[in-house]
Amino acid sequence: MPKNLTVYVCQSCGHQAPKWLGKCPECQQWNTLAEEKSEVSSSSQKRSRSAQGKNDVQPVTEVPETLERRRSTGIGEFDRVLGGGLVSGAMVLVGGDPGIGKSTLLLQSMGGLAHSGQKVLYVSGEESPAQIKSRAGRLNTLSENLLVSPEICIEEVIRLIDKIKPAVVVLDSVQTFYSNELTSAPGTLGQVREVAFKIFQEIKQRDLTGILIGHITKEGAIAGPKTLEHIVDAVVYFEGDRGQAYRILRTIKNRFGPTPEIGVFEMMADGLRPVANPSELFLSERPANSSGSAIVASAQGTRPLLVEVQALVTASSSVGMPRRMATGLDYNRMSLLVAIMEKRLELGLQGEDIFVNIAGGIKVMEPAIDLGVATAIASSFQNREVDPEAVLIGEVGLTGEVRSVSQLEARVIEAQKLGFKRCVIPDVPNKSKVLLKAGIDLCPVKHLSEAFEMVLS
Repeated sequence: MPKNLTVYVCQSCGHQAPKWLGKCPECQQWNTLAEEKSEVSSSSQKRSRSAQGKNDVQPVTEVPETLERRRSTGIGEFDRVLGGGLVSGAMVLVGGDPGIGKSTLLLQSMGGLAHSGQKVLYVSGEESPAQIKSRAGRLNTLSENLLVSPEICIEEVIRLIDKIKPAVVVLDSVQTFYSNELTSAPGTLGQVREVAFKIFQEIKQRDLTGILIGHITKEGAIAGPKTLEHIVDAVVYFEGDRGQAYRILRTIKNRFGPTPEIGVFEMMADGLRPVANPSELFLSERPANSSGSAIVASAQGTRPLLVEVQALVTASSSVGMPRRMATGLDYNRMSLLVAIMEKRLELGLQGEDIFVNIAGGIKVMEPAIDLGVATAIASSFQNREVDPEAVLIGEVGLTGEVRSVSQLEARVIEAQKLGFKRCVIPDVPNKSKVLLKAGIDLCPVKHLSEAFEMVLS
C-alpha cells in the first residue's frame, strides 16, 4: 500500500525538515519552508530492478559515436547563443524577468521551425490557445505544424508527445506544471523538480529537443531548485530593461557550445529583431568632446563587443561618505580600481562621488575592461577628454600594472572593423602576426600611468 508522507521543503535551497520551521537551517532564509505531500511506493524500486541488465557497462572507447544534429531556429542570434542551433536530445532552460520577451522569442523561433516543416508542440500553462494564436498572428508565425495546448499535467503532456511525435517541445512555464504523483501545488520545489525530471527522461529517450521557460526570483535567479539548472543541458537568461528596446540573451551553461555567449535583440512592434552588429549599436549615441567616456573591447563568448564606459566624478556633498555606484559592471571591481588609482597614481578620489555606467544596458563582468573603466574615471576627475579614436583593452593589477587578456586578437580586429585608429593593449612580449597585420596602431603599455599619458588630452 502506498503511504502518504508529509515533509516541509525549503523553496530556496531544497532542504527537507520533518516539521515546519520559521528559518531554514541550511540557507538561513526565513519563511521559505512549505508543506509538501508525496506518495511513497515501491514503484521506483521496481523500475530500477526491471531496468537491470538493459544497460551494460562498456569501455568508453567502444561507445558508438553519434552525430550532433542541430535544428536552426531561423533566428541567427538565438542560434549563436545556443552554439549553432537546437541539439536533438538536449533540454534548454530559458529564464528572464516577467514581460522581458521570453514567450515572444520562443514563439517566434518555434514558428520558424514550423515553417521549415518540423512539428512543434507548444504547451502553455499561462496563456490560452486563443492568446497564443493572437500573439503568433502578430509575429507572423502561424503554421499548421505549430501545435498548442493548455495542458498543465505533465503525464498528459507526455501522452500528447506520444500521440503527436513532435521534433521540439516547449513548456511555458515549468512552474505552472504539476505531476499526479505529488499532491503539492504547482510551482513548489517538489513539483518543479519532478516535472523537469520527467520531461528530461522523455526528451533523452525520444531524441527530441525540449525547452523550458523558468520564472525569475527577485534576486535574479531562476525560481525553483538549483538542481533544475544541473538537469538541463543549456541555461540562457534574457536580460534588459523593459523601458529600453534592446534585449540581451546570455548563455550561463551550455554543454554543446561556448559560454558566456550573448545575442542582442531589438524589441519591435512585430516581435524581436536580431541585431547583427551590436558594437555599432552601442556606440551610435556616444557623445563627442566629452570627458568621462572611454571605449573598451569586451569578449562575450566567441563574440568581441565594443561598448562605451561612462564615468562621472564630482565632489561629494556628504562628509566622509562619498557615493559610489556601478551599473552594468561589478561594483567591487570598480571600488578596487579606485583604490589602485588613489594608492599608485596618488589621485585624490577619497572625497569624490563616483558613478560608472556601461552604456546600452549591457552587463560586462570580465576584468579586461579594467583599463577602460580606470581611464574613464580619471578622465572625468581631471576633466580631460579621452582620445575618441582609441580602444582600451587590459586588466589592471593591484600595483597598477596592465596585464594581458584572452582573445586579444579578436578584440583588436573588431576595433579595426569599426574604424578606430588606435588600440591601447597590454605590453605582450610576442605579438602575433594577426595583431601586426590588423591595420590599426597598437599602443602597448605596462602601467596605468602610461595609458593615461597616451589617451588623455
